[in-house]
Amino acid sequence: MSLPSLALLLFAVFSSAAGQILLKHGMRAAAAQVERRGGSIAVHAATSPWVVLGLTVFAVSAVAWMSTLARVPLSIAYPFNALGYLLIVLVSATVLHERTSLWTWTGSVMVVLGLITVMAGQQS
Repeated sequence: MSLPSLALLLFAVFSSAAGQILLKHGMRAAAAQVERRGGSIAVHAATSPWVVLGLTVFAVSAVAWMSTLARVPLSIAYPFNALGYLLIVLVSATVLHERTSLWTWTGSVMVVLGLITVMAGQQS
């Protein structure tokens, strides 16, 4: 895999994870507004800058992913999503203050080890 293809792949994976994190933050805020003021969660979400930004980032990641698939075999590209899972667990625990368990961390590390295994097999 060429360096530009790898960079595009990593951008697609990390921007997808960032979009999901922004969406979670925005939906948490929208739910809090519904509890405080009432109204529709859909209306609060649609007017949340965090949700709009999250959807925008996620859309950019989708375009980057499609471009990646034009250059990189799916059997190589798809395992890279494991990095997104790890990033989401890290940010969920540190920034969003969500509880994570030892099992969550163990599973996340195992997924990343799977990615390393797939990539090592491609080098042979």
